Amino acid sequence: MINRIFPQRFALLKSFSLTYLIFASVIRLTLYVLAFSSFDFSIVNLLKIIGIGCLFDLGSLSYIILLYSAYLLIVPAKYCGSRIDKIITYFVYFLFLFFLIFTFLAEVPFWEEYNRRFNFIAIDYLLYTYEVIENINQLYPLPILISVIALLTYLTYRIKKSRKVFEKCFSAKDSFLKRLIVFVTLSLIVSVFHFGIQNTQAEVFDNVNENEIAKSGIYSFFAAYKTNELDYNEFYDTYENEAALFSDLREKLKASNDSFITTNNSIQRIVKNDGIEKKPNVIFVGMESMSASFMKRYGSVRNITPVIDSIHNISIAFTRMYATGTRTVRGLEAVSLSVPPTPGRSIVKRSFNDRFFTIGEVFKQKGYSRTFITGGDAYFDNMANYFSYNDFDILDRSKKSRSQDELPTERTQIGDEEITFENAWGACDHDIYDVVINKADKDSKSDKPFFYMFMTNSNHSPYTYPDGIVDTPSGTGRTGAVTYADEAFKYFIDKSKDKPWFKNTVFVISADHCANSAGRTEIEVKRHHIPTIIFNLKGEEATEVDKLSSQIDIFPTLFGYLNWTYKTNLFGMDISKMSVNDERAFIANHRKLGLLKKDRLLLLEAPKKHSFYDWDAEKNTLTPIASDSSFLKEAVSYYQSAFELLKNDGLSLESVTK
Repeated sequence: MINRIFPQRFALLKSFSLTYLIFASVIRLTLYVLAFSSFDFSIVNLLKIIGIGCLFDLGSLSYIILLYSAYLLIVPAKYCGSRIDKIITYFVYFLFLFFLIFTFLAEVPFWEEYNRRFNFIAIDYLLYTYEVIENINQLYPLPILISVIALLTYLTYRIKKSRKVFEKCFSAKDSFLKRLIVFVTLSLIVSVFHFGIQNTQAEVFDNVNENEIAKSGIYSFFAAYKTNELDYNEFYDTYENEAALFSDLREKLKASNDSFITTNNSIQRIVKNDGIEKKPNVIFVGMESMSASFMKRYGSVRNITPVIDSIHNISIAFTRMYATGTRTVRGLEAVSLSVPPTPGRSIVKRSFNDRFFTIGEVFKQKGYSRTFITGGDAYFDNMANYFSYNDFDILDRSKKSRSQDELPTERTQIGDEEITFENAWGACDHDIYDVVINKADKDSKSDKPFFYMFMTNSNHSPYTYPDGIVDTPSGTGRTGAVTYADEAFKYFIDKSKDKPWFKNTVFVISADHCANSAGRTEIEVKRHHIPTIIFNLKGEEATEVDKLSSQIDIFPTLFGYLNWTYKTNLFGMDISKMSVNDERAFIANHRKLGLLKKDRLLLLEAPKKHSFYDWDAEKNTLTPIASDSSFLKEAVSYYQSAFELLKNDGLSLESVTK
């Protein structure tokens, strides 16, 4: 029967399809074993996972083989087995087989890092081949990896050769009608999947890991490509009346020291703080993947962050600060734009992200120079364009091929002589701290105060760092990387204390996101909890601010401590002036948008759905409860308005300065 469906000319296509389905099933079972501890075993669910997985594997397979089936259709029977036919067939077969084996094997480390099938992150990484290849090479040496893939490819080829699959394909004399039937059938399958089946239809389980395993990695990849930017109004709950939307939002954002400039669809306002304005230098230290849970202050028994813990004790520390997302670009977006996350990709990565009203503009109003610094190449994740076109100078480890990019502000390259150790993501933390200190030495001689914003790199896979600094060997895992990051931070603070500019410099220390943010549930609240500290702020006593807050509030809060009066359209609020009812945190991933208040979490999700939970902070569990219309309305007001302002240039610099 199957030979009738697949004529002899399609013998190789049939064999390739079987190979694909076997590999896909093996990877699915491998991921199931890796994630086994994250769900309760159920034989029924396992069978469902296998069944749903096979369906989506067939869908992704149909896309892959459609083009080759078109070739088999249009080549006349008399040319089957010709030299050109053999060259094309062997080339396509080896290329696709090598690519598929690589893709299937790549799903394992991707799962270990993100607990997800391929998604928008994988799409983003395709744009940055140098960083990704270097990272893969340091985790799994490329010569060995490529050799393994090549060996599997060759063994698969030999099996097909022994079964005379190629011989059947080249000697076939099937009629055009027989070949047409196969092509039309495949075209119909592709059409059904393309127009009628969404990747989210695989999500039938309560546990996110089971949902992800049921999917096809390749199908998920292309589904993510299609939905990388989502229209909020099309996919999420909305206000019908836009005027009411912004009216309600202004009521939530208004503090006692605010005065709104307009009643239009806007949040433009003047924030007035009493007292003499202070203008110290400001250095923002973005610590890669520094979860609050690593700190002794928040319950860790490992004592791997003694320096950060000690700085916490002599600073203004915000004990209930939450990251908006799970990636660096989301953290940079939240801190610099002070805006709730919008669905899809981060604003930092979008093409229309220039001339925004950022925190840099507030610093500019106060006469500061502004510099974004990274030990990697700022081309990665579009950081160079984003910060430069929003009036920051750039200091980075740019590659020669990219260092000549035309940017509207000054871009300076960190020289080889300044680097003692680097991995795929850039300079180690010690080196980037030295770069910052050296720049501060120069800029402190100017009449202008300076504002620096930079990220560390070392606490990121492959977790490599200079030898001899911490006891844990480089490249052995997260614990060693966190310990090294803490030791490097000590170096930075100790060396800064010896500088004349230190006494007039405020350090804002926070994480971009937590480590391993993906967990058992779609959004695991505890894995968004990050440390945030304002250190060396003169005139303010050390204290813990125990108010629920979000990354978008960090700099509006600092501006309050500095007694600044400024014009703004930032969503963030001054935490020190928050009432109990004002406290909230924004927590999101690519598609789910969350609002956390007190011990309750509301999630907005596509298409036009929402979920409401009680959150037990001690157990870190979410329990579904009945929806609360007022809570839903509040969540929608934040997220819909952020999208509307983004779409209609309401976040632009001109919208505030005109």
